[in-house]
Formats: sequence, C-alpha cells, structure tokens
Amino acid sequence: MILVAALALTAGTALTPVAAAAATATVQYVALGDSYSAGVGTPDESGSCGRSPSSYPSLWAVNHPAAVLHFAACGGATTDSVRTSQLGDLDAGTTVVSITAGGNDVGFSPTLSVCTAGSDDACRQQVASARAATTSVLPGKLDATYQAIRAKAPNARLVVLGYPRLFNPAVTCPTGGLSTVKQNLLNAAADDLNAVIRTRATAAGATFTDVTTLFTGHEICTAVAWINNVSPARPSDSYHPNGGGYAQAYLPLFTAAAGIGV
Repeated sequence: MILVAALALTAGTALTPVAAAAATATVQYVALGDSYSAGVGTPDESGSCGRSPSSYPSLWAVNHPAAVLHFAACGGATTDSVRTSQLGDLDAGTTVVSITAGGNDVGFSPTLSVCTAGSDDACRQQVASARAATTSVLPGKLDATYQAIRAKAPNARLVVLGYPRLFNPAVTCPTGGLSTVKQNLLNAAADDLNAVIRTRATAAGATFTDVTTLFTGHEICTAVAWINNVSPARPSDSYHPNGGGYAQAYLPLFTAAAGIGV
C-alpha cells in the first residue's frame, strides 16, 4: 500500500487525506486461542503459555514485516479464558484476528490421556463424554467468544481455524501407538469438533479454515509427520503440530484466509 501511495504522488496525483491514511495504515493482527495458536509442540516454545516463534502467527508476522502482531494465544486456553484474558489488544483498529479454541472446552487433554493409557473401552467412554460436550456445551461458548471478539474489534476479519485429525489408522508407529479402535474414535471426535466450530464460526460471520486436508498424509508416525507422537521427555508437545505442521499447514491456510498482502 505504501508503494501505491508513492507511485501516485510521483505521477502527480494527489491523494485525499482518507486515501493517504488508508495507504499507510498499519495492519494490526491479534492472535488468540489455545496451544495450537501459541505454537506448542515446537522446540522453541517458551513461557507459561508455550508461545513459539515457529507458531503460525509468528511466521505470518515475519512474512508481513509491516504488520504488528499482538500475540495473546496461550496453551491450555478455553473459550472462557480467551474472553477473560486475551481480548485486551482488540479495538476498532484491529485488522485481523485468528483463533483456535474449543478443544480444551471438551476435554482435549484428559481424553487423549485416557485413550493413551487406558483400554479401548475406557477410551470409548471418554470420547463419548467429549463428543456430548461438543454438541451440547460448546456451541454456546463459541457463540459468546465470537460475539465478544466482534464487540471489541468490529472492523476486523475474524479467521477461525480448526484442528487436524491426529491419526492415520493405516500407519503403524514403531513403538506400537494407539489401537486402531482408539485412533478411529479420536479422529471421529475431531471431525465432530470441527463441524461445530465451522457452524458457529459461519453463523458469526467469521471465516472458518479447515486444516484437515493439508494434514492428511502427515499424521502421527507417517513418513513426514506434522504432528508429534507422545513425548515422555516433553509431554506438552504430545499430539500437537510440530514445526512442519505450523509452517506447511496452518500458516498457508491462515495467510489465504486473512487476505492481506505483504
């Protein structure tokens, strides 16, 4: 935009004050949400929120040096904590907002813990509870969150990103991994979660971005995996995207949805 303004002045065409301001306006980007937006799962995450320079918000900011990134996303965040602790940087001048949220509201971490350590039956019961919360409790929480964002940043483009399927049941992990039954249960739960997020985001006038397709073929234990398997050394990394997942899936999808040039 600055280049456009310069060319116009060089050609002797005066810009109106409004046009000049628009040409030089700084993009204000606010990144909200949970661990999938903070960048948990990468070696360079730090702090209590696990924010990482390898996260998709940080990578987008590097590719858009004229933009200002307000990085509020935090590992473990729920829709409630997003509303109470992450909206401080939003205002009428906010240009674009991104968010991943909902997984922790329906028990993402405890469900994966039960399915990792427990039996197929225990996993089935835990997933059933999570799926019930996804359809009964989560829609209202998402609505309240998107409305709160809209109220504080009425002029921003709101981009809501989903979650990947973690498993490819056709692939066997060297260490054994979860049973095919558990993998299918958890993938189905992810599909349910994404469907509810898509519906509520669309109803709020937001842009929903499905990451499932780009992650297909890059699930846990595939040849080029973009999702971490269970990590005893770094437990918080388990079942989160690695650097490839954020750079090769979340980043290009968010970039396209945000629609902002360099």
